[in-house]
Amino acid sequence: MNLSHSRLMAALLAAVVGGCVVGPAYHPPVENLPAHWSEMTPATSPSTRAVSRTWWQEFKDPELNSLLQRAARNNLGIKQAEARIREARAKYRFASAALWPSADASASYTRLLQDEDIFGPLSAGPFPVVLGQQPENLFEAGFDAQWEIDLFGHARRTVEAAQADVAGSYYRRAEATLTIIAEVARNYIELRGFQQQLAIARRNLAVQKDILALTRARYTGGLVSELDVQRAQALVESTAASIPALEVSYQNAAHRLSVLLGEFPGALDSELRYPQPIPVAPFDLPPDLPSSLLRQRPDIRRAERKVAAATARIGVATSDLYPRFSLIGFAGLESLAASEFFDSGSRFWGIGPSITWPIFRGRQLVAVIKVRQAQQQQAVIAYRQTILKAVEEVENALAAYTHERDRRMVLANAVTAKRRAASLARALYLSGLTDFLSVLDAQRDLLQSQRDLARSDTALSCAVVALHKALGGGWRDPSQ
Repeated sequence: MNLSHSRLMAALLAAVVGGCVVGPAYHPPVENLPAHWSEMTPATSPSTRAVSRTWWQEFKDPELNSLLQRAARNNLGIKQAEARIREARAKYRFASAALWPSADASASYTRLLQDEDIFGPLSAGPFPVVLGQQPENLFEAGFDAQWEIDLFGHARRTVEAAQADVAGSYYRRAEATLTIIAEVARNYIELRGFQQQLAIARRNLAVQKDILALTRARYTGGLVSELDVQRAQALVESTAASIPALEVSYQNAAHRLSVLLGEFPGALDSELRYPQPIPVAPFDLPPDLPSSLLRQRPDIRRAERKVAAATARIGVATSDLYPRFSLIGFAGLESLAASEFFDSGSRFWGIGPSITWPIFRGRQLVAVIKVRQAQQQQAVIAYRQTILKAVEEVENALAAYTHERDRRMVLANAVTAKRRAASLARALYLSGLTDFLSVLDAQRDLLQSQRDLARSDTALSCAVVALHKALGGGWRDPSQ
């Protein structure tokens, strides 16, 4: 390479390195997170125990762990998010390619017939080709190269936006995974809750049928009236009528779990048909949940990356107002005869700079910039909305957990008392010391309290799941 070429390359490299990047520089938006949670109260049973990122293992339910592992592998929503990652990475590679020179190869063969009186000599390459009435051959082959010198950052801003999109696609997958984990856990807990309610209803139904048989026997012996028999019969029918609705709810939860695992409804029927206890985590809250925990939520991170991408695209649009410089070159071979194709006289080449600058576009470029600015403002607003939604979800989950935990304690005491009351009422009735209405009331109260306790256990465990999801999984501060 001679001295002039070296100076040219040095000048081009200096231009690229020293070139300015137009458009606004990106600064992350201000978060304005709350100083404390309004639902955190001293009665929240504080604990200093940190929760693992695999928080679902604290339920100590092997079936739940197995379902979550399969969902992570087979859920279609997660697979779709992974496909979006591949798409974003391919777009990033496409954008990055603009930073490098491009080259094209071409070759052609043409059979020409031209009247010189009409068209004159044909100049194709470094020498004129004069054709008469006889057809002639034209052989061509060569390379064309072009390198756009990114003086004003058009390509670099495009790459910056593509990088933000790639990061956003990874956060989208994390968001999908967190959502699926929470959905599987919640539906599994609800399924076990419906099984528990079914078991309670069937146990009470058996007891009520025994009471009905006993009442009929006493009626036959003239010890009670027919009214007692009809009341016992009504209680049996009422309890039996509640079972089909619970079975439907159980089937719906099982079908939903199958779909979450990427399978057809009914695929898990044989696996889940045997009742198991409602999963309960040894759960308590730390004395303080810092609001910085929200930064680990993937939807907030993805929203922030959208702001970054939108900001970079303002720079892309702004760079279109400025000239674009390119270095172009070509080289090849051209000949009328195949035998002379590789001769020195068939060679041609050229190299030189090129500039394009939009002069008049009817304000289109300015309009595009305003569009990008408006899109960036929308992304900032969406980011703030995402934070508000996250705070709302945490507050709701905290309220649901704290109040449901207190309710569950009361219900557990109520079940113990009403079980004792039902036993006493039946014994007093058999001794003739109370009427049959007391037995029926005691049985109804016991059944209702047992159902309420099972529902409370389900709701409490679901609140645990909701809180972990709202905090992005666990509560280990990502800044630590």
